[in-house]
Formats: sequence, C-alpha cells, structure tokens
Amino acid sequence: MTISPQVREAIAAHAREEQPNESCGLVVLRGGVAERYERGRNAASSPYRFELDVDPELWFLEDDGYELAVVHSHISSPPRPSRTDVENVGLWQGKPYLIYCVARDELAGWTIADGAIEPLALGA
Repeated sequence: MTISPQVREAIAAHAREEQPNESCGLVVLRGGVAERYERGRNAASSPYRFELDVDPELWFLEDDGYELAVVHSHISSPPRPSRTDVENVGLWQGKPYLIYCVARDELAGWTIADGAIEPLALGA
C-alpha cells in the first residue's frame, strides 16, 4: 500500500489536533494507492478506543471501485493493534487497518483476521 507524504501528514495533523483522544478516519485507496484521507469523528471521545463516525456517503465509494482503510491514532503506545483493536475490529476484519502513533510520528499498517495480526507493508 502506498501512502503519499500529503496523506500521511493529513493523518498526523488530525491525530495531533484530537489529543488527548484518539483520532479516526478513512484512507481512500485505488489500486493500493492512497488518494486522500477523510477525517472522521471519534464518537467515543476516548484516549483508549475509537468509534468511527463519518459522512455516510463515504461508504458508497467502494461501489465506485475504491477501497477504504480505517485509520486511528495511538497517543503514546506503538502503532500496533491493541487488544481492544483486535476485539473490536468488526467490519475491518481482513481489511487494511492503519495506526498512527503521535509520540513516535510513526504510521503502520496491519490486517486483523480471526484474532491474527499481520503487518501490512506501507510505502511512500
């Protein structure tokens, strides 16, 4: 998956703004290349978990050939799925799952399926 510096910075800026709570949103991809980041709202308003709330129209992008990847922030813990992330993966099971760590300025990608966590290569 390719994440341009502009999309990465949009993710990072949103994460910094939402502190001390986790930020969340969607990366819109076509052919494995991120075209843009769509900010979401963390309906949980929590530093430990997120509940993604986005414009419902964004879900229809998949009908137009786009792939959606969820992204959320960790304030200080590494950008690796937590137990809470794995337990609450829901609709994102087997799909790209991105985590940005504010303290480390680090973005990492994963897939989570049936409790198994696999790294997802990210390029720029």
